[in-house]
Amino acid sequence: MSYLSYSSTRTVSLTAVAVGLSLFLAACSKPAVQEEPIRSVKVFTVGVSDFDATSEFAGEVRARVESRLGFRVAGKMVKRQVELGQRVKAGQVLAQLDAQDYKLAADAARAQLAAAATNRDLAAADFKRFKDLKEQNYISGAELERRETALKAAQAQFQQAQAQLSSQGNQAGYTSLVADVSGVVTAVEAEQGQVVSAGTPIVRIAADGPRDVVFSVPEDKVAALKVGSAVAVRAWAQTSQWAGAVREIAASTDPVTRTFAVKVALTGGEPPALGTTVYAQPSALGHAGVKIIKIPTSALKQDGKSSAVWVLDVPTMTVKSQLITVATADGNDAVISAGLEPGMQVVAAGVHVLSPGQKVTLYAEKGAPALVSSAQAATKGVADSSATPEAVQAASSSSK
Repeated sequence: MSYLSYSSTRTVSLTAVAVGLSLFLAACSKPAVQEEPIRSVKVFTVGVSDFDATSEFAGEVRARVESRLGFRVAGKMVKRQVELGQRVKAGQVLAQLDAQDYKLAADAARAQLAAAATNRDLAAADFKRFKDLKEQNYISGAELERRETALKAAQAQFQQAQAQLSSQGNQAGYTSLVADVSGVVTAVEAEQGQVVSAGTPIVRIAADGPRDVVFSVPEDKVAALKVGSAVAVRAWAQTSQWAGAVREIAASTDPVTRTFAVKVALTGGEPPALGTTVYAQPSALGHAGVKIIKIPTSALKQDGKSSAVWVLDVPTMTVKSQLITVATADGNDAVISAGLEPGMQVVAAGVHVLSPGQKVTLYAEKGAPALVSSAQAATKGVADSSATPEAVQAASSSSK
């Protein structure tokens, strides 16, 4: 019995040692390397296409001549006869000041004129009487000269009083604000009862006549615009269109927006109403028909501080990062100025889950297996130096 007990105990001990040794060896061994999953991606073939976007700016229709009218004298405004948007004619009274003080000043000037006229008449009578006495040698020539000088002084005082009366009369007339031209009231800047100083704007009038379209252009585009260059104008809420030409370009930027104001003179046809919102398309800033390379924005990714895309290497079915330069936008596409060549296979979707050298497979719709041969055929077709844009597009379609 003792021998069997010893034998069984020894067997259990050996078994425990074997299990412990196997656990130790398993803990020290390296874990199995998991293979990186093969991602499914959509690709497109880079090709050359036409630039479709045009530079368009929102503008406003304004009168070529727009005046801010104000009183030429100070006073309290007692009446305003026009409202915003009202049409006025030349000579129409727009507003009036309290003219009582100016009328009193005119009455005083009128009284001074009467006094100066009396003094002048008295001096003229004295001169006539002394002239007769001189002809009879009753007085000396010096005495006659004194009377003549007094007459000239009285005449000058009379003329001065006349000028003062005319000035005071004008001041009283200036208490009525009169329209210089026919047009439309586009702003009212003072109300009845307000005390205004001379020159304070009361109303703003857009004169009848030519109309301009005014819009702002960024600093990087204003150099391409020239006075006289053609501009197409279209209405925002209608289908109407007008032809125009650049009439004036601001010499300095707006201090707030840092843009240059451009005025376009409309030619031909009935001009749009004042204040109408329109879109201006300068021909000097158009790029229609220019051959460019453009890609969907979904293909873009950030590589440091630069933009990049994933380019598919068809023989190995791996992707690599390719730095590019984005020039501008054309609708929902990005225009590429450097970094891509026609015929390259670029990943269009799933760019944020890829890594350099990662194996991928082409995404296929249900029932349409992804074949590497189709991508290879597309690459071969567009890589040919004699490939036309139509062939590039056809190859791109076949690879999708």
